[in-house]
Amino acid sequence: MISSLLPGFKTFRALHHDHSHSRPHVHEKHTAGGTETRKSGTREIKVVRRVLDANDIMARQNRKLFEEKNVFVLNMMSSPGSGKTTVLEKTLTHVMPDIRSAVIVGDICTTNDADRLAVSGAPVVQINTDEFGGDCHLAAHVIEKALDGIDLDAVDLLIVENIGNLVCPAEFDIGEDTRVVVLSVTEGEDKPAKYPLMFRECDAALLNKIDLLPYLDYDSQAAIGFIHQVHPGMPIFEISAKTEEGFEHWLEWLKSKVNGKVGLHK
Repeated sequence: MISSLLPGFKTFRALHHDHSHSRPHVHEKHTAGGTETRKSGTREIKVVRRVLDANDIMARQNRKLFEEKNVFVLNMMSSPGSGKTTVLEKTLTHVMPDIRSAVIVGDICTTNDADRLAVSGAPVVQINTDEFGGDCHLAAHVIEKALDGIDLDAVDLLIVENIGNLVCPAEFDIGEDTRVVVLSVTEGEDKPAKYPLMFRECDAALLNKIDLLPYLDYDSQAAIGFIHQVHPGMPIFEISAKTEEGFEHWLEWLKSKVNGKVGLHK
């Protein structure tokens, strides 16, 4: 159920689809024969496959709708505290109103990030998962429900700010056109090696908070090396959301992606 919270801002509690009597927490590996859990047990493998298969069906329906409405969808992911929301605040400032934008924000609790992004004037829908176990990712059926609060005919770019987590969000297709991961210099250089699926599944990476490099013992080239070890050739934009250093290259890339699908005029 979606209810109005502020002008141009809506929130709802994510509804959990129970596909079995147990509720698997999906952390999968990809094999030649499909997706399996790392835990043993034939029943659990079947349950996880059912969950992912059901999600993929809904993701295809979302993708078809986005194609029909001529909307480019960006799924932005990161660990908590990477500066993802600040990146989106600055991004919206630069792309609007030329690129008509809307945002879906996922969090377990609070509307803090959505409150910040709503200041841009973009329509914002908040998803909270706390009442249903605090899911650590956004699934395709939740995105489909959130779309009730957005007029896609008036949108060129739909940004989904996924729940802060470097594992689960990478496992769930939501019907997006592209995925971007934010990694900050306040995190370990080896995060891409520790969480390879996220960096393998994303189309670009933002290395954020580079304004802090003079004060940190951080090897940004090592971090970039780990990213390319997992995903060779992946575009990486070294940025500071605070000072906007490096933002021009990120914005140029994003605009080219949006215009490649939507064009300058709908």
